[in-house]
Amino acid sequence: MQIAEHTVASFHYTLTNPDGEVIDASPDGQPLAYLHGAGNIVPGLEQAMEGRAAGDRFDVVVSPDQGYGVRDPGLVQVVPRAAFQGVDVIEPGMQFQAHNGQGAMVVTVAAVDAEAVTVDGNHPLAGVPLHFSIEIAQVRAATAEELAHGHVHGAGGHHH
Repeated sequence: MQIAEHTVASFHYTLTNPDGEVIDASPDGQPLAYLHGAGNIVPGLEQAMEGRAAGDRFDVVVSPDQGYGVRDPGLVQVVPRAAFQGVDVIEPGMQFQAHNGQGAMVVTVAAVDAEAVTVDGNHPLAGVPLHFSIEIAQVRAATAEELAHGHVHGAGGHHH
């Protein structure tokens, strides 16, 4: 069976940045499962998975526009230190939930001084080409429940 709309694919992966540093990887012996066509993984990887079958191994580079997006300088803001009332220690790399006109979003602290905190609302991998090394472990038909919910249930997927 090939990966196509309404199939569940399980795959092992290693994700590296352009310098070859490992950013993420599937745990040993535990492939990630996703419902193909439901937007559960980045678009560029989902496109590269189309038509593959169990046992296939391949490498793919996903461009930022097909991954976590290009960096948006408008998502970097300097806010007064006072906006972080009740937080005694603020350091670069910390993440907070912020609210804007579009709802809640996660921001990462980029810089801190005595008066202000610079936060970045871009995904940490925005603007980064994603280098995936993939091995397809299994492909199966999605269940009616998985199709209705838009994600995989059970091993490697979502548990209700």
